[in-house]
Amino acid sequence: MQQYRTHTCGELTKKDKDKKIILSGWVNSRRDHGGLIFVDLRDREGLIQITFDPKVSEESWKTAENLRGEFVIRIEGKVILRPDNMINLKLKTGEIEVEVENVEILSESKTPPFEVEEIEGVDKAKDVKEDLRLEYRYLDIRRKKMRENLKTRHKIIKFIRDYLDKENFWEVETPSLTKSTPEGARDFVVPSRLHQGKFYSLPQSPQQYKQLLMVGGVEKYFQIARCFRDEDQRGNRQLEFTQLDLEMSFVNQDEILNLMEEMMIKLVEKLSDKKIISKPFPRLNYNDVMKKYGIDKPDLRYGLEIEDLSEIVKGCGFGVFADAIKKGGVVRAICAKGAAKFSRTEIDKLTEHAKEFGAKGLAYIIVKSESQKSKVFDLQSPIVKFLGDDLSQKIVEKMKGEPGDIIFFGADSEKIVREVLGQIRIELAKKLDLIDNKKLAFAFIINWPLFEEEFEDGHYAPAHHMFTMPHEDDLELLKNNPKEVRSYQHDLVLNGNEVGGGSIRIHKRDIQEKIFDLIGFSEEKKKSFEHMLKAFEYGPPPHGGIAMGLDRFIMILCNEKDIREVIAFPKSGDGKDLTMGAPSEVEKEQLDELGIKIKKV
Repeated sequence: MQQYRTHTCGELTKKDKDKKIILSGWVNSRRDHGGLIFVDLRDREGLIQITFDPKVSEESWKTAENLRGEFVIRIEGKVILRPDNMINLKLKTGEIEVEVENVEILSESKTPPFEVEEIEGVDKAKDVKEDLRLEYRYLDIRRKKMRENLKTRHKIIKFIRDYLDKENFWEVETPSLTKSTPEGARDFVVPSRLHQGKFYSLPQSPQQYKQLLMVGGVEKYFQIARCFRDEDQRGNRQLEFTQLDLEMSFVNQDEILNLMEEMMIKLVEKLSDKKIISKPFPRLNYNDVMKKYGIDKPDLRYGLEIEDLSEIVKGCGFGVFADAIKKGGVVRAICAKGAAKFSRTEIDKLTEHAKEFGAKGLAYIIVKSESQKSKVFDLQSPIVKFLGDDLSQKIVEKMKGEPGDIIFFGADSEKIVREVLGQIRIELAKKLDLIDNKKLAFAFIINWPLFEEEFEDGHYAPAHHMFTMPHEDDLELLKNNPKEVRSYQHDLVLNGNEVGGGSIRIHKRDIQEKIFDLIGFSEEKKKSFEHMLKAFEYGPPPHGGIAMGLDRFIMILCNEKDIREVIAFPKSGDGKDLTMGAPSEVEKEQLDELGIKIKKV
């Protein structure tokens, strides 16, 4: 059988001058210059110019006349130097070309539904509709950007595997067909043919299995795990996704965080040109984060911190502020540096954005100028007349306002104000161009509440999941004041995204049963977890871990806004695999074998 290549298209340089070589790849572009035909040949590793000259091989030159974009060819030829006036320093191979002596068309191609080739750094497919790109994903993957993203993905996963292997972790695979348990998001269920009327579930995470591995004495486990959640789609969420999953025995929270921090720093330093802005990573208390940033996954690449003004404005003449505090709410604000340049239309858009998250409006004060004689600011705002000059000046001073700034306010229940100003902070950062994509702002969020603020169906709801260990100092509060209980949950956030989450786990049956009771589990629901409770009777070690969403992390490192861009075959916005045409109907015979009848609704 013939040899298809001696080299790849991207590796040849002027050092290979006069070498006889064999290349195979795709026709990226073809240019007919009368006597000579030039073709840019592409493979996974790069691009090289090949030249068809009738004086060298008339037969090959004639074949080249019929070449079209995306044809797959094999060529034999000699590496020669380009003339000085034809050197292309934008290409690694730009100082050479290959003089073709023989060419074979290995396969032809129809005209693609969109242009795949990238010429002079211009990605011609970037504006193609996403559904078309997903339908022809095998063509989309030929684009340089997609190839680079998948290559980066491979390198990141390989780095993680190698790093954890050196740290004495074992990679253990856990089942993909498991048991459906009430853990949060909807399960994907799989009918059993051998046990009709019963179902497997695809794992939302390997959580229970990895805890059972700790009971089994594995001590240090990791897995590059495929997970499945039947949730609505978003730009940073897919029905099936990949996570780094790890668990350790005999560890405290700091040891887990130290391991992740060191691994992330070394990974970024080796595989990315981005700069980590804080080393070691900040470890921030949940309550402080919610007050300062309004959300539990803050972007720390810029300031715009939220300040509490409740004490200053309590009992003031502005009814919106005074009433909010009287009802047990808060008044908080953000000082947006340089935002006075915003037009009235832009401020109105921010107000409408605030209303989407529950605000009734968005009060503001524009700081126009400062008196030369005294520290008195010229202020522009509909609310200054209600606040009074003295209080308005005091607010500006508290917010460190300067001429050219706008101070935006939130006044309502603490929950609404947090969410509104948290979202306004993000919008302000975009409008003021404060987001630097060359920077990486990692942080760990710790000291989370064990339960959500609000009840769910009359019961407590876990803030993380039901296997999270309550803080040892708060165990007594489980009896009478569960809402005050802190947990050993930890989240890893990066540039405003949650990229990882974990905890120290419960390893005692009595505490686990207490949590089940508090979240309203019936005896029937508890039976779904009997395997866990039983395991906790056989010497479970203290243990904990973390899981990291690799798709989301890789998306950030690749400067993408959507995780579909770093997944080979992702689902569309409505959960379809457009390449394969899934989901699809199945034959009636298959349903009969499974004992399933479709009910039309």
